[in-house]
Amino acid sequence: MPPALPSSIDETLTLLSGADYVADRSLATVLFLSLKMGRPLLLEGEAGVGKTEIAKVLAASLGRDLIRLQCYEGLDVASAVYEWNYAQQMMAIRLGEAAGESDRSRLEGDIFSDRYLIKRPLLKALEPHTNGAPVLLIDELDRTDEAFEAYLLELLSDFQVTIPELGTIKADAAPLVIITSNRTREIHDALKRRCLYHWVDYPDAERELAILAAKVPQAPVRLTQEIVAFVQRLRKQDLFKLPGVAETLDWATALTELDAVALDPAQVSDTLGVLLKYQDDIARMQGTRAQELIDEVHAELKAV
Repeated sequence: MPPALPSSIDETLTLLSGADYVADRSLATVLFLSLKMGRPLLLEGEAGVGKTEIAKVLAASLGRDLIRLQCYEGLDVASAVYEWNYAQQMMAIRLGEAAGESDRSRLEGDIFSDRYLIKRPLLKALEPHTNGAPVLLIDELDRTDEAFEAYLLELLSDFQVTIPELGTIKADAAPLVIITSNRTREIHDALKRRCLYHWVDYPDAERELAILAAKVPQAPVRLTQEIVAFVQRLRKQDLFKLPGVAETLDWATALTELDAVALDPAQVSDTLGVLLKYQDDIARMQGTRAQELIDEVHAELKAV
């Protein structure tokens, strides 16, 4: 039997921390309520703050299957829900005709059956699973258009989809739904009303230290402290794209691989491409500005 759903906010925090996900209490609260109430959870926030990771941690910790729908512009029902295997259907029709099959309704009933149905992530999430209802991750919903978003309303309200040739398919047990958005566009109110909501923000210094300690334990303590202090200051700069937690982890790993024990101005400038992803941001921070931030970091930690 898979583990039971957490019965309290504290158990939810323990479930997340057991998979090295360092969450604040507000996130644990809304996740607990989502599980308790059987409501989808919409997570918005900047890229790289750990929204997608929550679904992965939830599936792994609860022993559930993770079904992921990665959204993109132009996503349609055929890619997200189902489509028919037209090549196999045509072959079945020709074989039937060659065998002298004259009952057209019987032939139609055969080719529009589960045998020829190609199931995509949303339909798979409604099927029974031996280890309990799966975790359905609808990732980066803001990349799709409003028409697909409207299609989701039936799924998120009643956990069912309608296939004209087969009828309505409804889940025996509702999947645990996590929806993420980087807010490149606003999600429609009709969809938001079907979800609980949480904004996943950049962590404060204390929580980011805990994240690095859990995810990059091989990094020297002093280096970790300096990395966090530097990144916290970096997020206050006028940059096109601020670094998320994912970039902080990558940078800590990279500096550890380079045997760094503390931030060095030359090494920081050489590795800014791990932390920042736009050339204008890198050019703005290289050289003198990076040195100034490092000096501020050293002064702060020396005073502690």
